[in-house]
Amino acid sequence: MKPAHSEQLYRDRMARVVALLVADPMAPHRLEDLAAAAAFSPFHFHRLYRGLMGETVTQTLRRLRLAQATLSLSQGRGSVTEIALACGYDSPQAFSRAFQRFAGHSPRAFQRRIARLGDDQAGVPMVALKEIGPLQLQGLRHHGPAATIPHTHRHLRQLVGQRAVSRWLGLCQGDPEDGDFRYFAATRLADGPLEDARLQSIALPAGLYASHTLLGPYSQINATIEALYASWLPGSGFEPDHRPLLEFYHPHAPGTPSSARRTDLLVPVRPLP
Repeated sequence: MKPAHSEQLYRDRMARVVALLVADPMAPHRLEDLAAAAAFSPFHFHRLYRGLMGETVTQTLRRLRLAQATLSLSQGRGSVTEIALACGYDSPQAFSRAFQRFAGHSPRAFQRRIARLGDDQAGVPMVALKEIGPLQLQGLRHHGPAATIPHTHRHLRQLVGQRAVSRWLGLCQGDPEDGDFRYFAATRLADGPLEDARLQSIALPAGLYASHTLLGPYSQINATIEALYASWLPGSGFEPDHRPLLEFYHPHAPGTPSSARRTDLLVPVRPLP
């Protein structure tokens, strides 16, 4: 069996575990049940999970619960106290501390930022129209729930190794809540394409995008995109076009705090008829 095929089998088996965690992050997941879902021995499961996924099961569950909280807060589904209890925290204070570390803002500050997406601040719109030229990229197709997208980016970085990267981005089409969701972790290397059968060549045509620059951790991306579609797009005079939504990740130096990371969120649009 080829090493690449063997590694993918391992990842597919771990994807079953992640699917269980995503389906009900609040459940008391037992080690024996998770190991059985992946068809691994309970004695080795934790090491395999950490090695393949880049984090422990506990860290995955914590991230899933806080990701749920960003959506609940952005959509106004309950008070901070109600959301804290729903996410398994004993008090709003404990939840606020964890959310601050995860999202870079307190829960209430995060809600205020999301609510301002359609406003002008000092004459500068938070959403601007931008023409993007054609792009030639290489991408790694994401398999599994949207919550595990960081693992696909980590896998792509392992494949790229020390080669210089001129662009790093994500491409997504469809809704993560539906079965038509497709996502690629993608890159353009400074010295030309990487020869690897696991990567797909992706050609994106030029087009118009609604652009919002997110300053903060990547954990805010999903809630911010939801707010762009719900709050900005309906009153913009534009409609979504049939191209992938793009996430451009600005490079940052090692040790840069997550609150200082910059990501351009680009929604493909065209004028309403």
